[in-house]
Amino acid sequence: MLGSSASLTTSRTESIPQVTAPPVPPNAPLGFHLLAKPRGAICNLDCKYCFYLAKEDLYVGSKFRMSDEMLETYIRQLIESHQIPEVTVEWQGGEPTLMGLDFFGRSIELEKKYCKPGMKIQNTIQTNGTLINDDWARFFKENDFLVGLSIDGPREMHDFYRVDKQGGPTFDLVMRGLEHLQKFEVEWNALTTIHHANADHPVEVYTFLRDDCRAEFIQFIPIVERQTDANGQPNNRVTGRSVTAEQYGKFLVGVFEEWVRRDVGTVYVQMFDVALANWYGEPSGLCVHSKTCGTALAIEHNGDLYSCDHFVEPKYKLGNIGEKHMLQLVSSEQQLKFGQDKYDTLPKYCRECEVRFACHGGCPKDRFISTPDGEPGLNYLCAGFKIFFNHINKPMKIMTELLDLNRAPAEIMQTYKPQKT
Repeated sequence: MLGSSASLTTSRTESIPQVTAPPVPPNAPLGFHLLAKPRGAICNLDCKYCFYLAKEDLYVGSKFRMSDEMLETYIRQLIESHQIPEVTVEWQGGEPTLMGLDFFGRSIELEKKYCKPGMKIQNTIQTNGTLINDDWARFFKENDFLVGLSIDGPREMHDFYRVDKQGGPTFDLVMRGLEHLQKFEVEWNALTTIHHANADHPVEVYTFLRDDCRAEFIQFIPIVERQTDANGQPNNRVTGRSVTAEQYGKFLVGVFEEWVRRDVGTVYVQMFDVALANWYGEPSGLCVHSKTCGTALAIEHNGDLYSCDHFVEPKYKLGNIGEKHMLQLVSSEQQLKFGQDKYDTLPKYCRECEVRFACHGGCPKDRFISTPDGEPGLNYLCAGFKIFFNHINKPMKIMTELLDLNRAPAEIMQTYKPQKT
């Protein structure tokens, strides 16, 4: 697993076989995103909608801690696998801060050790924020981390599902963590899930993030939680915690109507940026609304590599980077097929849809209902996508025209009037 350079200790290096970098396969991606889960599914919270906590069952008996040897293997292979001069080291969980500051300090040392000449390495971490103090915030600032902070809106909406292991509220802990980040001027994004408790309050959620949290970058993530049958297999029904398709569409419309009047160019909402890219004919940068996928993978604490964060299941395990180099796994036929299937399995209903260019069928994990004519594979959120993308068609065209004229899309705020619905 390790390269020719020594590991952090000689004994650790000797305990793991070396996997050298292969010649670059002709079909290898130039770059890719890889969510690393150094503590696996272990978390200090018990968010009721979290799909990843159950992944603990995949590794019964594990200590759920990425070893120093695996950390070095991961960093080295990630850098070796990129054919572009920009690499992002992305940490997620569970709760990655449970690894402690020393672990991430070692990661930074290894990045410097293996960094290629002229290469830029960006670090990101997604966290619930409850453990962030001055030491964490200072470290993030000194090492240019981008922090994704999970917060679901005002207190009542956030605490409805985001609870600790005793079922207690977490809002105050998260806001305290945010204060530490802001004190040290750490770059951060708001990661806000949309669910039963907040989906009917788009403007309240958005203005809280904008005004109370002073968020400038916001990601809205729909909660779609499937029910299971008697055998534990998912069916085409969702839990009561889930957002409905219509709720999701109307939520996005509600936020958009506030944003497009006041905040274009000052607040960046991922979904709106993605939509504008698709209207403009540029890559959206988000797999959910791209034609194909397969370049957003996940790696567990022990080096197991999976096709996607939402498909951490035995069927989608590509291999282990201690046994086969990451570049070979990312370029494997299995992974290429996984990415292409996003387009190839689109129902006819989707292929003929007026907003397919903007939607591209959404995430495959949510394609578990049938089309009006009975064909399987329709996205559960389809009706919401249609509501939103049709609603923003005119303003998106205005903003693309402004871009064509080398003018700022923010000029739309001077003249925008909503469409009649």
